[in-house]
Amino acid sequence: MPKRALISVSDKAGIAEFAKRLSASGWEILSTGGTADVIRAGGTKVTDVAEVTQFPECFGGRVKTMHPLIMGGVLMRRGKDDSDAQKLGIEPIDMVVVNLYPFEDTAKSYKLKAKSYEELIEQIDIGGPTLLRSAAKNYKDVTVITDVDDYARVLEEIESNGDTSLDLRSELATKVFLRTAAYDSAILEALSEGKSKGSMVVNGIDLRYGENPHQWGRFYERYGESAGWTVLQEEKKMSYLNILDADGAWNLVCDFSEPTAACIKHANPSGVASDSDITEAFQKSYDADRLSAFGVIVALNRECTADIIQKIIDQKIFTEVIIAPGFEEGAIELLKSKPKIRAIEVERVEREVSVRTCLGGILVQNVDNKILTKDDLTIVTDVKPTDAQLDDLLFAWHVVKHAKSNAIVFAKGGVTTGIGCGQTSRVDSTIIAARRAGERAKGSVMASDAFFPFPDSVEEAAKNGISAIIQPGGSIRDDEVIAKANELGIPMVTTGVRAFRH
Repeated sequence: MPKRALISVSDKAGIAEFAKRLSASGWEILSTGGTADVIRAGGTKVTDVAEVTQFPECFGGRVKTMHPLIMGGVLMRRGKDDSDAQKLGIEPIDMVVVNLYPFEDTAKSYKLKAKSYEELIEQIDIGGPTLLRSAAKNYKDVTVITDVDDYARVLEEIESNGDTSLDLRSELATKVFLRTAAYDSAILEALSEGKSKGSMVVNGIDLRYGENPHQWGRFYERYGESAGWTVLQEEKKMSYLNILDADGAWNLVCDFSEPTAACIKHANPSGVASDSDITEAFQKSYDADRLSAFGVIVALNRECTADIIQKIIDQKIFTEVIIAPGFEEGAIELLKSKPKIRAIEVERVEREVSVRTCLGGILVQNVDNKILTKDDLTIVTDVKPTDAQLDDLLFAWHVVKHAKSNAIVFAKGGVTTGIGCGQTSRVDSTIIAARRAGERAKGSVMASDAFFPFPDSVEEAAKNGISAIIQPGGSIRDDEVIAKANELGIPMVTTGVRAFRH
């Protein structure tokens, strides 16, 4: 009795040739609908599933293969269920080739309103995942294929050895469960309107280590989303903290439309600067706090120039990672002399949600992509900020939202002059920012990521020559805080939104 393969695919690329070669190896081909038509057109004999089941496809194609004569043939255990199968007239099916309805593509069209909800629902495959999971469960006896790229491997083993190896069947079965899990995740994401986005992870890569060398670490992409970055130079593998810092650095510079550079340490900015020239922006960001910029992550929102790499070399800046949307050819050549610097080329991908593990579960929230403009600000003091101060206030705000709470940022002329963050007291962060800034604090503006619970931070700012303040507002002591700013002659604006980052 010839071996039998059930083939029912949505993506029909290469299926006619696959079926032809399988048939030439003595296999009987069972198929359905459009797949059967394609295989026949390729010159291969096909038995319709309906001929086996003696039951037609129905409900507009919703029911095709869900029948005991088919499912039994896939699930029966050879040598154990043979007697039952013979009594019930069930013949074994030795291979299942199924790829699923293109739900993910339909979901994208649905999101763009190019497809209706009814069309989306009809692209939820039922028989396909059931066949795949059944065949994968019974991989000791059944070969299962869900990836077009695996056709050649399967044919090679069959044509060479008469059948597939147990090792290959086991590998293909594992691949099936990854695919069906991801497929269900995509359905969950679409039907929950994105609230479950990122619940599946794929493509894990080993990292140098975790937060500490005695911990292992891995990086995974979220199913349905491209990570969007490529390591161009990596003599040392990326570590867990390298990726965290690179992510924080990249997210920060992406909040700016003008050329901007950031130096990041431990997921906090040490220096950030904007300039009409990205090389100058880099130098200013480094100069903002050279002491902290040791073992630094450098992020650029413009192509990395050869001049930037030369400055890193000339100034002996200990740089762990440079992340940018591109690298000049000359920059790549210069980097070869510093192979321990990891170079990451990244594309701008709008992330909709952020995900982190916590208390044995997962926390999910939408990403804070809000970019404030002057129209979003409310002037709450008697004295008004100048246009130049407003520009600096917005610059400082875009930086402070990327520093750990409680965060305070001093800035002047599109460059940070002092940053205090990650403290349990807002006034302590103000003191730290002032100490980092030194004389540069005079004439700087100050941004606070959350409201002032007391006027003490405003008083500390005044002692150090701060010229204007931006903060969310909303404290029960707002009146006291604003009164203190008026008393000290410091213009203050509120945003109406908070920018905490834990």
